[in-house]
Amino acid sequence: MATVTFVDESTAGARTPAWVLRIFEERLTLRELIRRRIHQEVAEYNAAAPVPRRLLVQPTPTERALNGDPGAERPHRRIDPQRQVALAEEAFRRNGFVVLVGDRQVEELDDEVDLRRDTEVTFLKLVPLVGG
Repeated sequence: MATVTFVDESTAGARTPAWVLRIFEERLTLRELIRRRIHQEVAEYNAAAPVPRRLLVQPTPTERALNGDPGAERPHRRIDPQRQVALAEEAFRRNGFVVLVGDRQVEELDDEVDLRRDTEVTFLKLVPLVGG
C-alpha cells in the first residue's frame, strides 16, 4: 500500500498544508490519481455540516424579515465530483498546473506513475505573468 502525500503550490510561492491518501495500487495513471484525490476532497467537503453562527447581538424581527436570519444554518451546497474531475483534467490540458511525482514531472494524463510507500505528489499551479 502506498501513502501518497499531496502538496499544492503555486509559482507565486503559495503552499497549502500537505495531506495524505492511502492507495492500494503501486501504479496508477495520472488521470486516476487526480480522480481519486478529487473524489476524496469532494467527499470530505460534502460530508461537512455547516456550522450555525451564534451572534452576540441578535437582529430584530424586522431585520430578520428584510435580510434573513444571519444566525440560521445556511444550506450546504453539494459538489459534483465528476464535474470537478472534468474541470481538473481540462485545467491540466491547458497547462493550468503541472504535476510532479517525486522529482519527475508527469506530462500526460494517461502516463503511469509509480507509487511507493511515501510518495509526494506536488500540484504546481502556474500563475500567468502580468502583461504576458
